[in-house]
Amino acid sequence: MPSYYKRRNEMTLNSNSNLCRRLDIPHFQPALTRRQMLAQTGAGFGAVALNGMLAEAETLKSGSAVQGCHHPPTAKSVIFLFMEGGPSQLDTFDRKPLLNKLAGQALPASFREPITAMGEKGAPLLECKREWDHYGESGLEISNWFPHVAQHADELAVIRSCYGEGINHSGGCNLMNTGSIIAGRPSLGAWVTYGLGSETEELPAFVVMKDQKKSGTNGVRSWGPGFLPATFQGTPVGDGANDEAIANLKLPAGINETRQRQKLDLIRKINQMHAARLPDVSTLDARIRSYELAYRMQSAAPEAVDLTRETAETRNLYGLDEKQTANFGEICLLARRMVERGVRFIQLFSGTGSGWDAHSGIESNHTKYCGSVDKPIAGLLTDLRRRGLLDQTLVVWGGEFGRTPMSEKGTGRDHNPTGFTMWMAGGGVRGGQVIGATDELGLYATEDRAHVHDIHASILHLLGLDRLELSYNHQGRLERPTVNEGKMIQQLIS
Repeated sequence: MPSYYKRRNEMTLNSNSNLCRRLDIPHFQPALTRRQMLAQTGAGFGAVALNGMLAEAETLKSGSAVQGCHHPPTAKSVIFLFMEGGPSQLDTFDRKPLLNKLAGQALPASFREPITAMGEKGAPLLECKREWDHYGESGLEISNWFPHVAQHADELAVIRSCYGEGINHSGGCNLMNTGSIIAGRPSLGAWVTYGLGSETEELPAFVVMKDQKKSGTNGVRSWGPGFLPATFQGTPVGDGANDEAIANLKLPAGINETRQRQKLDLIRKINQMHAARLPDVSTLDARIRSYELAYRMQSAAPEAVDLTRETAETRNLYGLDEKQTANFGEICLLARRMVERGVRFIQLFSGTGSGWDAHSGIESNHTKYCGSVDKPIAGLLTDLRRRGLLDQTLVVWGGEFGRTPMSEKGTGRDHNPTGFTMWMAGGGVRGGQVIGATDELGLYATEDRAHVHDIHASILHLLGLDRLELSYNHQGRLERPTVNEGKMIQQLIS
């Protein structure tokens, strides 16, 4: 300490001491000056922060809820019905009479200016060949490609004004699943699991099921953890060999439970030794926990995926005994069983591998895929409702984008991220309503536009999570699920 400051401190101490003697007040000589106290204990404030960070790290490792609800939720779980490839809004939930009037003509000049990479140059408008009707007390207009779902019109909130930036399948699927057209961010299911944790220890909190054994667009990135700890990634169900519902879950031949437990204990010790040397590698901790989860699942999962326990009436409700609907119907029924057992986020893929991508022959393509999902989805909504689960389960339907009113290859439609339709049901959503609108030809979202970030923010809100409060410190930056954008679509609940 410079001599000037030392002399000043001594003068202050002496002055205080003399004043106390004159007033006959006991004087206690401080052991440290204020400057010395701050110099010697300043590091302690960092220790307080470090202790909080370490506590959060332990919570992350456990895979449990990190923050919990920020406000009272209306939904406890989500079933996201993802139509991979991009279903046509113009032929399903967003009727455009003008499209048929102008069919065969070029797109009017007033619509052309902002178009980039959508539709063949000068391609004529393609008519919609569907028949439409009004359903329910709400009078929602739905095409005859979804006659079964139409019976639930009063439970649907149809958002006709969705839009995003994903012009191709990779970017579109990334955006719809992770909030960014660029790979590397956590999936929505991973964020939900990170924020809320799981309601069950016997099953994964985040489950992914596909109608076909294909990797699909972007593969595991669609349900991956991104920069979140690996324990929050989705668990594929139905990808096992030999028709196993969950891969590598069954005990190998000749291995009993005691021997397996000994083997897992040894593997855990080896993994822990390895993880101790690499504390920042979350995949090691996730691997340890996946072994333990798999061990617990060996008793719980077989019962959860055993559809033989369902009645003939329930199997028929989901279309399990019909060739066209059997595959998607099975995973819809499994989704209901997962919700009953506390699984938090379930994503079902239809048309795995961009099956809904109808650049040509949209009539045959959508007849096939709409026919494969219509009855199972309606069955799911019916089953959730009668079991008292729909009010607490948010069901979301949509793809990565929609289709253009202009034709491609004469009989198909191109990608359209500038205006497409999604719908939600259950989980506190007010059904029987249309939110937003596209223009007269269904090309651009024009009224109450809902970006993909708004869709994500709304799903999170219904689960009790605030899109800005839910955050993760990644490389010194607070990352959020909607990339600091998006807003709750208030019409969903108002």
